[in-house]
Amino acid sequence: MFSELLGNIVSAIEHVGSTSVPGLAAKPIIDLDVLLASTAYLPETIRRLATLGYEHQGNLGIADREAFRTPPTLFAHHLCVCLPNCEEFRRHILLRNYLRSHPAEVSAYNILKWSLFARFANDRAAYIQGKADFVKQLGYSPYIRQHISAVAQDCRDGVFFGNERFGGEAHGSKATSAGELHHQAQSSVHLS
Repeated sequence: MFSELLGNIVSAIEHVGSTSVPGLAAKPIIDLDVLLASTAYLPETIRRLATLGYEHQGNLGIADREAFRTPPTLFAHHLCVCLPNCEEFRRHILLRNYLRSHPAEVSAYNILKWSLFARFANDRAAYIQGKADFVKQLGYSPYIRQHISAVAQDCRDGVFFGNERFGGEAHGSKATSAGELHHQAQSSVHLS
């Protein structure tokens, strides 16, 4: 759907977030990051997405990333359009690929997420902060430090992610259809 609509104005369309990691507890909502080939394409991207009913929400406090409200007629997902130098995009890719190749960390993250959910079911900010502390610790791992410059270079070069180089399978390529993503979210371990 997105690759047909946006065509060559994007470098990558990536499935990120908890549903992109096999076995990781997740809400049944897909997180999609669209990496633009050029910052100049942002106005056209906003226009094209609006034709499908997406509402542009601005950057919501995250530099170089634009959020969109999903039309109620489409599958449950969060859509963000990232500019070529978006640090948040790089962070999403690194975290996803790290977790895909480190099952022990997935287990630890699952335990944490369920614990946080039990403690903060009605306090989303506290739940998110608890997860952020864990993810920040992962950022100091040798894997993340080793791959961060390669991810930055690939962002500049327009290389697709989710490949063997970063320890994951090709779950995040343009070829992934909306139906496949919806199925992956439905088969994830769900947090209510």
